[in-house]
Amino acid sequence: MNFLKPIFKAGLIAGTLDILAAIIILGKMNYAGTLKFIASGVFGPEAFAGGPEMIIAGLIFHYLIALAFTASWFYIYPLLPSVKTNWILSGFVIGILVWVIMNLGVLPLTNVSRSGLTLHGALLNMSILIVCIGLPVSYFSHHFFEKKED
Repeated sequence: MNFLKPIFKAGLIAGTLDILAAIIILGKMNYAGTLKFIASGVFGPEAFAGGPEMIIAGLIFHYLIALAFTASWFYIYPLLPSVKTNWILSGFVIGILVWVIMNLGVLPLTNVSRSGLTLHGALLNMSILIVCIGLPVSYFSHHFFEKKED
């Protein structure tokens, strides 16, 4: 049970950094539109016509996704000895993996309306995921397991 606290902490920090980047950089400061876009993954285009309930749903979905990726990384971390050597490099790997899983696996299964992938868009989104999710999750997992080994 002692792993739940660092997973929750890392997931909340990563989720917060990521949603702030999404709102500021991708959503051009439109928090409602950004969160409704996330909610549209489940509720489809109707999410954009919704009110505060869709904003809250988008925020909940966003944090659930961030926590799921964080918990997954904490689970597989001990199984990958090579990631223990450099948490920064691991952060890059996590960010890229999150982008690949979300864009090629998850989003095609949702109701999100998507424009085509561009190199610029992919690199921008990967960069955000590396900095906002990959590095914090890698840092927390590295330090959690490092303390465990002592």
